Amino acid sequence: MALDCFLPDKTILIDASGWSDLLLGVVVGAIKPPHPMLMERRIPTASFQPPNFQSKKYLEDAVKIGNEIITVLQPDSETCIKICSEYVLSSLALHLQNQGFKVQKVESTGELKPLVEKAYIRWCVEKGVPEEMLQDTRRFYRFLEWVGEQPHLRESLVKTGWASWENRWRAEIFKKPLNLR
Repeated sequence: MALDCFLPDKTILIDASGWSDLLLGVVVGAIKPPHPMLMERRIPTASFQPPNFQSKKYLEDAVKIGNEIITVLQPDSETCIKICSEYVLSSLALHLQNQGFKVQKVESTGELKPLVEKAYIRWCVEKGVPEEMLQDTRRFYRFLEWVGEQPHLRESLVKTGWASWENRWRAEIFKKPLNLR
């Protein structure tokens, strides 16, 4: 990890949202302070569904997105790339280090986190998720109930690669009446 990341005007921040949510994939976002323009890309839901989930395709997708970020934001040799320590971005951090970039894993990307979260919420709304369900960050059961209202239509929006989906939750949403709590 880079210990020489002290020039505030030579920074790129990268973060993700949606990793722990039941629905859709993950939004990866980047900014180059002080410019507030968000570059956002999506790791598709299919990367979190069989057989892609088992092969960890989402990690490959994160690297591809990282390459796009580098192309667009054009860091120089003095730029420090601060990447949120979420697992979904771990392969990206390693890839960028191997490319010779100064990379620092951080717990918080500060100003970027809410921007990426809004981008994830926007994606959910685009797919028909009611906006009021998205206000709380602890929304697993609300998402599960929503999918259970029309499971044949909405299961395609679920990260079905999770073992818990196949072993427990899928059967639950196809039961009538739905009582998950």
